[in-house]
Amino acid sequence: MINPVPNAPRLTVRDLRAVAVEVPMTYALGTSRGAITKAPLLLIDLATEEGIAGRSYLFCYLRAAAPAIAKILEEVLRLTKGDAVAPVDLWAKLAQRFALIGVQGIVRMAMAGFDVACWDALAIAADMPLARLVGSRPKPIPAYNSCGLGLMAPDAVADEAEKLAQGFRAVKLRLGYPTLKQDLAALHAVRRRLPDVTIMVDYNQALTVAEALERGHALDQEDIYWLEEPIRHDDYVGAASLARALKTPIQIGENFSEPAAMAAALAAGAADYVMPDLERIGGVTGWLTAAALAHAHGIEMSSHLFPEVSAHLLAATPTAHWLEWVDWAETVLEAPLQSVDGCALAGDRPPATGLPGTRRRSRAIACDGGYWHFVYFSVVIGRTALISANGVWRILQGTFCSRPKRRATRTVRCRRMMSLTSPATRSNARLASTT
Repeated sequence: MINPVPNAPRLTVRDLRAVAVEVPMTYALGTSRGAITKAPLLLIDLATEEGIAGRSYLFCYLRAAAPAIAKILEEVLRLTKGDAVAPVDLWAKLAQRFALIGVQGIVRMAMAGFDVACWDALAIAADMPLARLVGSRPKPIPAYNSCGLGLMAPDAVADEAEKLAQGFRAVKLRLGYPTLKQDLAALHAVRRRLPDVTIMVDYNQALTVAEALERGHALDQEDIYWLEEPIRHDDYVGAASLARALKTPIQIGENFSEPAAMAAALAAGAADYVMPDLERIGGVTGWLTAAALAHAHGIEMSSHLFPEVSAHLLAATPTAHWLEWVDWAETVLEAPLQSVDGCALAGDRPPATGLPGTRRRSRAIACDGGYWHFVYFSVVIGRTALISANGVWRILQGTFCSRPKRRATRTVRCRRMMSLTSPATRSNARLASTT
């Protein structure tokens, strides 16, 4: 791959570091697939021989997934150490290495996190925002607030919708209650409070095709903007039948595994809109291919999660549609994405991700009664340990910093959390909490 920016220095992979953190969500997300109250994130730092660092983060869905992804990143580092930071070439090399196990699940997530960090490093080396590096410029992108609005009583969801609509012109409501009547009750409650706000709805794959047809026909009368993932994400035949039968546009794509899956969905006519996810589509490299596919098919393309990077990529997407706004990573960002008059606006300076180094800001941790409520668990490639965000435990040059003077070890709590770490580390690490 030719260096995207001729004047930028050639970068060489030197090291990778992954720190897993669990941060509180401002609004609980109750979906038909379960409730989420904390966001398990994996923060990735790429170090280069030239001293430039690139960064990214992954949303792991399950806390237990973070150490597994970090383990895959060990292999990524082993294969790429000393290679030029050329993301397209690196993706091809890693895809070949992982062909037998498959570029799916946590393997693909690890590769995507590495890919985004590579692009971030290139943007920093070129001293330009990622949007410019990929051929565009930062620009306002229409955004809908996707925090919260999970399954709850109609009045409660309406109250939350009023809060989330402040500064936005659109919100997304999760549906998938046991009955259509309950779905409509929630939707009507939100609509009464927000008569002039655009509403998208998301079923999180809760329905059968028959159920989706029944509820979809009812929702056709409700002036919603799109109907997202009503059925199993990979049932493209079923989704195509819904797209033909319903007036409300069908939105899918957050589960596209690399651009090939998106190509198959488009060939089947399975969607009116698409919304790739950065860690599933293949990072920045995969996104650019997906954007070209959407352009070729004349289909509008939105983002799923990762708003900080997605704002840059949507700026370079010919059929850019909506940015999904979530604040789940703001706790660990130095420069959270800004919204102005219902639009997301990426910064005009690197880094694209807004992430600092592995020693993050401390306000993700709260202590009450001697227990850490929001625990940072660190998985550093080659050296795994637990740390708290405020420096009770820090990983610095592979060693722990000193503990606070006043401390009380919570043995039961410690045992439960230590299961995340390797046996070798468990013998050397303890989680301490202050009283």
